[in-house]
Amino acid sequence: MVLIAAAVCTKAGKTLLSRQFVEMTKARIEGLLAAFPKLMSTGKQHTFIETDSVRYVYQPLEKLYIVLITTKASNILEDLETLRLFSKVIPEYCRNMEESEIAENGFNLIFAFDEIVALGYRESVNLAQIRTYVEMDSHEEKVYQAVRQSQEREAKNKMREKAKELQRQKMEANKKGYKGSSVQSTGGFGSSSTYTSPVIETPIEPPKPSYTQTKPIVTSAKAMKLGSKSRDVESFVDQLKSEGENVAPSTQLSVKPTAAKLASTVPAINTENVHLKQEEKLVVVVGRDGGVQTLELHGLVTLRITEEKLGKIRVSLENKDTRGIQLQTHPNVDKELFKMKSQIGLKNPTKPFPLGTDVGVLKWRFQTQDDSALPLTINCWPSENGQGGCDVNIEYELEHTHLELNDVTINIPLPIGCCPTVTECDGEYKHDSRRNTLQWVLPIIDKSNKSGALEFLAGTAIPSDFFPLTVSFVSKQPYADLKPIEVLLIEDDTPVKFSSETVFYTEKYEIV
Repeated sequence: MVLIAAAVCTKAGKTLLSRQFVEMTKARIEGLLAAFPKLMSTGKQHTFIETDSVRYVYQPLEKLYIVLITTKASNILEDLETLRLFSKVIPEYCRNMEESEIAENGFNLIFAFDEIVALGYRESVNLAQIRTYVEMDSHEEKVYQAVRQSQEREAKNKMREKAKELQRQKMEANKKGYKGSSVQSTGGFGSSSTYTSPVIETPIEPPKPSYTQTKPIVTSAKAMKLGSKSRDVESFVDQLKSEGENVAPSTQLSVKPTAAKLASTVPAINTENVHLKQEEKLVVVVGRDGGVQTLELHGLVTLRITEEKLGKIRVSLENKDTRGIQLQTHPNVDKELFKMKSQIGLKNPTKPFPLGTDVGVLKWRFQTQDDSALPLTINCWPSENGQGGCDVNIEYELEHTHLELNDVTINIPLPIGCCPTVTECDGEYKHDSRRNTLQWVLPIIDKSNKSGALEFLAGTAIPSDFFPLTVSFVSKQPYADLKPIEVLLIEDDTPVKFSSETVFYTEKYEIV
């Protein structure tokens, strides 16, 4: 197909937004759009119009029309499928189908249109991918914002300290000899009188809450550098929180839902002077007819030591994994010790681990297309009911029964304007009419309720409207059968009391 342009116009024919995908003059596109309302005819059921040179494919959206202008040689079925995606994108950025909303969100709509069509040809993207591309989330921007906030906070602290120092100097000067002075004067009646100047004391500014600013540790070329860039940002934010700051996300442009769930689901634990954190994130893409397309697991163990005398330690791990997960230690960790005894310790045992910061010591990766590796399977069966709608049956099953999944949310996309009728539901459901999604919410999935079903009716729909499904959850049990069991001092193998926590969550889980 060759798609010439996409436009949004009113039913009176006024063009609100137009995006051309091939080179053409302004007069040409204005002429094509001006001819569209004149070619409209009432009483016909089809939503396309053909002229001698082009084809108009359109769909009404409340008070507006979304119009695609294509060549006559294009495939009408592909045109209709592309039109359906355009009609889903517009409500994503415009709450109401009004002229003011279209004008206000014009650039976002143009960016989204460019993700759908390139040089006149349809790109293989879905609504979730378009939303991600338009958000343009930047890790470098987050790092920059975090560093900038740290510099501003440090400047404010220095300003407060300087003001307090000036106040102390002023008070000391008053105490040393400027409390009062006598001035001898002669009165108008020939008698002498003495005037004593009053003592004027500047009130001391009440102490403001101050935060101890920890200077960043500058490592030389020979020093250790443990962890990755993303871990540096997380440890920096954790440090600010430990100092009492109410740290908001560095940018309000994009906040991952999984991060919010981690904060609300995983409770704060009492940490010891030696604390180990095991974090795993899962990326899964499964076909709607079954079969794993992608399954990737990324894990990281971080170590945090807050007492100097506990810096020289070894951490013993219990590894019962049989899937063939690829483990990799940090370059400064003794690999032979890890292979022989499953212990994490530095190559140079005379050096301690860094103090007061999260350092990554072990990471792992697992990739497979084996269906048995899925912790949770989702089976979605939409079927046409012969009345222009669909009967949708969705089932879940917990495959790994040792896991306990919390805050499980299954998002099912819906056609525009569809109001589903739920006939059966294990758990709870929410209908988001603005985003045209049905959310199936299960607070917990474990071996006691390892399977469940959701059934609903949807009018004016086809089976492909209900994909891709997205799933999110958080768990305090690890996917990999790996856990720390003991921490020992290097000098005398004395056991050290330690604390540990595990977070396993989905970064991406889709049924496409």
